[in-house]
Order: sequence, then structure tokens, then C-alpha cells
Amino acid sequence: MKIAVKICGVTTPDAVAAAASAGAQMLGFVFVSKSPRHVALPIAAQLAAQVPTGVRSVGLFVDPSDAELEAVIGRVPLAMLQLHGDESPARVADIRSKFPLPVIKALGIARAQDLAAADAYAPLVDYFLFDAKPPSKVSALPGGNGLAFDWRLLQDAKVSKPWLLAGGLTPDNVGQAIAESGAKGVDVSSGVETRPGVKDISLIQSFLRAAQAVS
Repeated sequence: MKIAVKICGVTTPDAVAAAASAGAQMLGFVFVSKSPRHVALPIAAQLAAQVPTGVRSVGLFVDPSDAELEAVIGRVPLAMLQLHGDESPARVADIRSKFPLPVIKALGIARAQDLAAADAYAPLVDYFLFDAKPPSKVSALPGGNGLAFDWRLLQDAKVSKPWLLAGGLTPDNVGQAIAESGAKGVDVSSGVETRPGVKDISLIQSFLRAAQAVS
């Protein structure tokens, strides 16, 4: 089975082209203003228009308002929404009722008990993304911090929806992460950058090769 790969925080046409041509199934565009990977609407619209058929454009949001979602979805051709904040199950259901796009819900994991949160969301989402819990400092981003958690926590997890593994993945460790977690899909952002927000074409290609080598 081929490992699904999502390259998140894409900000340039070169990164879009490199990720798609190397075999990524999903490309993430970040709509969080404080993130170094944030893309303005006109640029996001241009980038998403360049995503080839068969690759899904994913919009990443953190606790978005309806107005924020409407503004983006009205201009950017997205295939999925990624909710990466503290959205409650009720809020996820509300978003699903108003915006008919598949949803990825990100959950922060630090210990086995954190996986229990997935149960309440499972009827409402299409995918989970299990990421390392962000640092407690106020300035920390919800994701893209380059932090990993104990991948073995997911080995025997009973999750009723497909899920992606994220958090601290790089071309060097993604194979080990897949082996230890049993992941069928992975998500990377900072692990293919030369600095926050700047994707490296060769690292994107190396990451995809490493993930696909496990398939």
C-alpha cells in the first residue's frame, strides 16, 4: 500500500510543482496570520489553481470564524479543510453543515490518553491528523513546530477514520516513524524547510522518496 503524503505550508509555485511531481497526494495552504507559512488570498488562489488533478488542496485553519472560511473558500479552490485549533465537536459539526468539504481534524498527542479525544470527532470528520502537542509558551504555533511525540502510541490505536502522522518528521526519520506508528499517511511542514516558511525542493523530493520506500 502506498503511503499517502501531505506537504503542508506550501507558499510558492516551485514547491507546488515539486511536491505534486514527486507524488504528494495533498498540499496544505495555511490561513493562519501568525504562521510563517501563511499565504494571502490572492497568492493562495494562484497556487491552488496550479495544483494538478488528483492532488488535493487542503486549507489549514485554526479556530476559524464563518466569515474567515467564507472569505477563503470563495476565492481559493480547496478540496478539504484542516481544522488545527481547539474546535469542539459541535463546532466541527457546525462547519460541516455550512461548508460542504471533507474535514481533517488535527489532535495534539503527548500520551496515550490523548487519543481518546478522537472518539467524539470520529462521526464528524473524514481524516484525523495526529500531531505533537505544541509547547506551552504563548507564542507557540498549533503545528509546524518541528516537534515529535512517541510514535509507538499509535501502534495499536483503534481509530475509525483514516489518519495522518505529523510532528517532527524529516526525510531521515519518516521511515522509522511509519514503521513505529503503523501510519498509512504522513504530513510534513518544517521538516522540508531551510527556515520557517521556506520549503526546500530537494528536501521535499527526499521526503517523498523516503516515505514511498516504505510502501
